[in-house]
Amino acid sequence: MSRKESRVNEPAYIRLYKKLRDDIVEGVYPHGSRLPSKRLLSEETGLSAVTVEHAYELLCDEGYAFARERSGYFAAFSPSDGFAAAPDHVKRPAIVKPAEERPEFPFSVWSKTVRRILSDYGEAALDKTENKGSPELRRAISLYLARNRDIRADAEQIVIGSGAEHIYGLLTEFLGRGRAYAIESPSYEKIEQVYRAEDAHIELLPLCRDGIDSAALAACKADVLHTTPYRSYPSGVTATASKRHEYLRWAQREGRLIIEDDFESEFSLASKPGETLFAMSKKENVIYLNTFSKTISPSLRVGYFVLPPSLTRAFDEKCGFYSCTVSTFEQLILTELINSGDFERHINRVRRAMRKGDPGIGVI
Repeated sequence: MSRKESRVNEPAYIRLYKKLRDDIVEGVYPHGSRLPSKRLLSEETGLSAVTVEHAYELLCDEGYAFARERSGYFAAFSPSDGFAAAPDHVKRPAIVKPAEERPEFPFSVWSKTVRRILSDYGEAALDKTENKGSPELRRAISLYLARNRDIRADAEQIVIGSGAEHIYGLLTEFLGRGRAYAIESPSYEKIEQVYRAEDAHIELLPLCRDGIDSAALAACKADVLHTTPYRSYPSGVTATASKRHEYLRWAQREGRLIIEDDFESEFSLASKPGETLFAMSKKENVIYLNTFSKTISPSLRVGYFVLPPSLTRAFDEKCGFYSCTVSTFEQLILTELINSGDFERHINRVRRAMRKGDPGIGVI
């Protein structure tokens, strides 16, 4: 499906949201300026007031706009946010929050799928898979990302690996141990541990309430920025829309790359998960990675990363000889869960329950 076709098939509120978002980013609506009223937009676009309201709610969720009671909606994004801050500005420390438990995937659905794979594939489920992973799973992930994360990537850009830690190490080998890697502080401890185990140079960038501290990022000399824009662990900090654009501006310098660790973003309470840096980037310098450890089970050591087209051939030449570290059987199970819709139904069920504060979250 082409990008143009996918936009036609998008819900009307998403198309309106993207139009308003682009206008805000491009300065059509400067920071603090009032956005068109819901009634005016409804009349101009022919969309219902409910549709317009959904688009505005999404803009607010992602930090591009804010609402004032009885006054309407206002642009919250400014391209000068971030790097313009003085180096000695007062830093706001990140708020450390305890980790939240997420429900595991319903065992009844899992076991049913396992039986189906055994019945349909038999001994073929034990066959060796391609080095990058099962073509079927990579295609399923490609379609899933297009539907849910606005990421358009061919199966050839996707690599399957046994969890985030394995992927961190593989990417370090691919990008080079001689590079400097910048990571959030605090961050998931395994990120720093893997980079140090690979003898890579580390720069620690302090987190504030809206993302990485601007002065620290501006002064950063690293070649690669490893960031978790959604609910960075253990701080719980989510990068604002302005901050995500700031990360991309940092990466505009020749040779710089971003590793976007999108862990747990599926469980965002917003009506639509936040924009990915991969989808926002126009320079093909973002590598996207995610795992199934939160969405299905921590015991399922399966993750994946998505390379931009500009890096795909280089990866194949340098690291393409490695065998896939995930069994074909597990990959076929995941493929079936995604293609059948069971995976997305589980995520949607959990998100609905989370919004309601349901203590029986995810239980079937």
